[in-house]
Amino acid sequence: MNKQQYHPNTLSVRAGSEMTEFGENSEALFLNSSFRFNSAAQAAARFGGTEPGNIYSRFTNPTVTMFQNKLAALEGAEQCVATSSGMSAILACVMGLCSAGDHIVASRSIFGTSVQLFGNILKRWGLEVTFVSLTNPDEWQAAITSKTKLFFVETPSNPLTEVCDIKVLADIAHQAGAHLVVDNCFCTPAIQRPLALGADIVIHSATKYIDGQGRCLGGAVLGSKALMEPVYGFLRTAGVTMSAFNAWVFLKGLETLYIRMEAHAKNALALATWLEAQPQVARVYYPGLKSHPQHALAMRQQSSGGGIVTFEIKSNANQTAQQAAWALIDATQLISITANLGDAKSTITHPATTTHSRVTPEARIAAGITDGLVRIAVGLEYIEDLKADLVFAG
Repeated sequence: MNKQQYHPNTLSVRAGSEMTEFGENSEALFLNSSFRFNSAAQAAARFGGTEPGNIYSRFTNPTVTMFQNKLAALEGAEQCVATSSGMSAILACVMGLCSAGDHIVASRSIFGTSVQLFGNILKRWGLEVTFVSLTNPDEWQAAITSKTKLFFVETPSNPLTEVCDIKVLADIAHQAGAHLVVDNCFCTPAIQRPLALGADIVIHSATKYIDGQGRCLGGAVLGSKALMEPVYGFLRTAGVTMSAFNAWVFLKGLETLYIRMEAHAKNALALATWLEAQPQVARVYYPGLKSHPQHALAMRQQSSGGGIVTFEIKSNANQTAQQAAWALIDATQLISITANLGDAKSTITHPATTTHSRVTPEARIAAGITDGLVRIAVGLEYIEDLKADLVFAG
């Protein structure tokens, strides 16, 4: 299949699919652990890399390969390395490309677990990490050292949906001999393609919108073959592997990615607009709103505002900001109280006490995550039902 001939909507349905001798129309699920060889010589050639083919499902599996090829086609990447989760994708990227003594510049506006990985675990292995403002290029420039290897960003960020200028950060990174890594979880390639904007590597938590129904864990690292070679080498040895079953689920999720993301964004914009008009809401964070500080940039880089809406609840004499946020969350009957996102079902969470609860209070404040902040991953329900489910107290 010549992927250059087709629209991305078509690629999401058709790219990467391969048939066995039985001619199945839906991708086959290979649940075996190993693969047989025709001879000892063929086994040696496969293990030695002189003959392509499947060896062992820790690092070669036909179903996983189909998922990798489909997602690579959508992101415009030469290669995709599928992993067991979004966090293992970040780990594989860093462990494949960095060594002890290297330096990473990361946005302070990232997922709480990513903060823990960069700020605590990786530092124990000799990697230095500097956290800077996502939206201030001068801070990125100032943080560079002679040992800087990677820039790491989420754009839009979790949970405040801040947006960075990918091209500007890519230029700064490249001038320093570093690579820009973009976590594209909130947008997916249906809304944003970081590689086309100058980024070197894209990270995904396939658990989120790529699945789309909250069923499986998975992740992916995408980029050039040269950059993916050491990432794949780490996966082959360390075994942070995507299961064949999960890859098969994600293949089905990708088939509907574009129409789902369009529907998520439509609902999210309607909900964000409604929230701005509510007297109990102090501020709404959504890139599709003109009030968003990076709205114009977001609309240049993205095809829509995406599906995540975050807002600040006003405190009052009767309730603290956290109490007001928790009261709103606890009053919901339809929206699911869970920290996961990307599901067809809308979800609601309190970032300060869930996704970013392991981040220090000082770091949370620096990242703008207050006690009154609530994040909704807007699903595919009827929008008026979602509005009706949000009952503000006071």
